[in-house]
Amino acid sequence: MSRVEDRLAELGLTVPAVAAPVAAYVPAVRNGDLVWTSGQLPFVDGALPATGKVGAAVDPDAAADLARTCALNAIAAIKAEIGDLDAIERIVKVVGFVASAPDFTGQPAVINGASNLIGEVFGDAGRHARSAVGVAVLPMDAPVEVEVVAQVRVNGAAVAGG
Repeated sequence: MSRVEDRLAELGLTVPAVAAPVAAYVPAVRNGDLVWTSGQLPFVDGALPATGKVGAAVDPDAAADLARTCALNAIAAIKAEIGDLDAIERIVKVVGFVASAPDFTGQPAVINGASNLIGEVFGDAGRHARSAVGVAVLPMDAPVEVEVVAQVRVNGAAVAGG
């Protein structure tokens, strides 16, 4: 098991199977030293544990837990692309989408669920840039969706940022 997977185990988590795409795309793409995940929904064993708008049908704290699940699913997509999670040098960016009730403005707190998990797993290498965006609706009526960009080692070494 990798160092990253050991840390996940300490948190009581395992890398899940990669969620099957719900349309015409792949879960992650690597180009050079960067891996971009597609938007990850909070699937658990192939199902969404909750649906609806945050601030209405879905409690913001529950939505933050769902964002955490999205981040774990993104880690799974990255692992499927690169093989060894220890090749991750840094999490560069997280983009979170929150299906929001019209008066809900707590998107940053919801996406903290994803950011906090990434920080717990990767430490300083998990400090990332981020966007938290409120949207009218997400695929399959999911409450949250998260994308991750990770920098990985190329041929055994990280490529220096510009």
